[in-house]
Parts: sequence; C-alpha cells; structure tokens
Amino acid sequence: MRHRVGHRKLGRLTDHRLSMLRNQAEALLTHEHITTTLPKARELRPFVEKIITVAKRGVKAAEPKGKTLAARRQVGRDIHNDDVVTKLFGDIAPRFMERPGGYTRILKLGMRKGDGAETALVELVGSEFDPKKAAAEKAAEAESGEAPKSQKSVGERLRAAASRIRGEKKDAKGGGAPSKASKPARGAAKKTTTPRKAGGS
Repeated sequence: MRHRVGHRKLGRLTDHRLSMLRNQAEALLTHEHITTTLPKARELRPFVEKIITVAKRGVKAAEPKGKTLAARRQVGRDIHNDDVVTKLFGDIAPRFMERPGGYTRILKLGMRKGDGAETALVELVGSEFDPKKAAAEKAAEAESGEAPKSQKSVGERLRAAASRIRGEKKDAKGGGAPSKASKPARGAAKKTTTPRKAGGS
C-alpha cells in the first residue's frame, strides 16, 4: 500500500532529489521550457508553481510596507541564481498576476532512444508561439532593417524536440528523417578484401 506517500522518489535520496528539482526549476525559469522524463516533469510542476506563487505574492505586496524582501528570500532558498530571481520577480511573476494557478504545461514527446524512457516538454504558459505578436515583431524588424528571427509554433517545437530525443539526424536537405543513401542496397555485392597470409609476416 502507498498510503500517505506524497511524492515520487525518482530513485534518489532526499537531498539529491531536492537538488535536482532546484536545478531543473532554475533551468525552466531561465529558458521557459526544458525537456526531461515524464516522472521528473510531473514532480517539477508543483515545485515550480509554488515558487512562482511566492514571487507573485512578493510582487503584489510591492509597497513600502510590503513583503517583497521576504518573498525574495523565500524564493532564494530554492533558486540560488540572482539573475533568475530577478527575471522571476521582474518578468515571469507579473505575467501570471491575473492567473490563479497552472503556470506550467507538460507535453509528452514519446520514448527516448537510449533507454526507452518516456520524455516530456515542460514549459511556462505564455511562452508559446503567438502569431499576432510574431507579425508585429516582424514588422518592427523590417522597419529597423534587422534580419527577422524565426519563431516556431508549439507543434514544430514538439516535433523538433521529439526528433532530438529519438536521435534522428538531419540529412543534407535539412529534413528530420535520417538519410538512407549511406546504406548499401539489399543484395548488392559487398567489398571483398584479400585474405591475410597464413604463417605470420
């Protein structure tokens, strides 16, 4: 029976598991999406969402007598990078002020090539592709004369991540499937080599 067992142990001791979740949370807040195994993703989700909730509470109380410093210290117990904490309080927490929870999304990617582990993409809600925003940015870049950055939709990012997980390499044309030109055709004659002479040199 697994009564009152709160979390997955993930095959690690408590200190190791906590350290791993802190590192993954820091990476998720930095890049706004990461790829990991499905059980780790399911454990990471509540861990990160509690951190974002504390940051929201600190941003909401940003008054002379507010609790911003206390919230920063509370977040700093788990996120040790000051740049990530600054990004969390300056960019991510204000983005979710009107949202009552559910700040992350888990998308399944399929099986990993090496060990067959089920993988998933964890991302912050709102970091996905927005066509209106992309069109506005493209127009602004066209006016300024800079080269436009290519934005990918959620489906394109999922396909790219899944092909990376499965170990598929791009061929010369840039496709996702591995090229079969390097393999000899079935029934083709194999190269023969001269046999070594018996009796040594």
